[in-house]
Amino acid sequence: MKKTILATALISSLFLAGCGESSQGQPQSKAPLVVAEPVMATSHQQSKSYIGRVEAVEDTNLTAQVSGYLKQRHFEEGQMVEAGQLLYTIEPSSFEAQLAASKASLAQANATLKKAQLDFNRGKNLLPKGSISQSEFDHLTASLRGAEAQVESAKAQLSLAEVNLSFTQIRAPFSGRISSTQVSTGDLVSPQSGILTTLVSLDPVHTSFSVSERERLEMGMDKVKGDGSDESAAVEVKLVLENGQPFEYLGELDYLGNRIDLSTGTIAMRAMVPNPDYQLLPGQHVRVELREKTKTDVLVVPRRAVQTDLEGNFVMLVSEGNIAERRNVELGRQLDEGIIILNGVTSNDVVITQGLQRIRNGVPVRFDTQASQQ
Repeated sequence: MKKTILATALISSLFLAGCGESSQGQPQSKAPLVVAEPVMATSHQQSKSYIGRVEAVEDTNLTAQVSGYLKQRHFEEGQMVEAGQLLYTIEPSSFEAQLAASKASLAQANATLKKAQLDFNRGKNLLPKGSISQSEFDHLTASLRGAEAQVESAKAQLSLAEVNLSFTQIRAPFSGRISSTQVSTGDLVSPQSGILTTLVSLDPVHTSFSVSERERLEMGMDKVKGDGSDESAAVEVKLVLENGQPFEYLGELDYLGNRIDLSTGTIAMRAMVPNPDYQLLPGQHVRVELREKTKTDVLVVPRRAVQTDLEGNFVMLVSEGNIAERRNVELGRQLDEGIIILNGVTSNDVVITQGLQRIRNGVPVRFDTQASQQ
């Protein structure tokens, strides 16, 4: 019995000794594997996006200026029309008759004036001789002045008749797209009968939106002259359509509101945008991107390299000696290449993008070459 206990104790001591030797011979744990990428320097146009609405530069309701029966319509509904193009004709017969009567009245007034001038000149020669009295000469003078006034009145009536006759032809005041007609041939139209149709211009168009006071100052939009020249503004306008496609033509700011909206803290702005293909229509919603006209150099890191905790946003760098180092950063705009870092890193830094969960500030790291190649 004693021999058995002694043998068991001896085996146990040998086993523990062997385990100790194995533990002492095991190598220390290796540094964690990470994947790192250099900070990328690129050129970028700083921009901000807003929701905007397309508006026509010219938008008018066409109405009749004289009363009469509609004789003819000269356009197809929904078509593009040119400035000065004939749209409607109102029956002109009565207005042509008024014009003829006005011309006759003017001719009669001119004849009366001619006779009054002859009588006045004759009386002017007779007055010094005593052949007529001063009272008779005064009467001749008054007749002359009255005849002159009749001529002026007849001329005014003739001008009015010409204007009324011209109103029987309703023409497009500017080029644009015309809507459907609200009247038919034969209808009696007048200034009180309402809108005949509407016309909007489509090239160029306005895009209206609102920006905050801070953004207006930061992007130099306070320099907009408001006369369409926009020579000193530092931004250009890029539109993005509802389907996500960018609009082909760039616009320029041409209007800045004169006061801040107290309820929203924003100021109204407007851009003029070329629209030669008529792709933009009044009332259409678009995304307005205000971009700096000149590109600036920025630093970009992959989005997965950025982490956030109670202290804010930070990245882990690989410093000298392959040591992980925390660096707090200030984030900018998200790009396709990554996210802009406004402050906290330099172009010489290398940021860790994978293996972040296995490291902490100040620990050594190893590069996982296989993962980086993938």
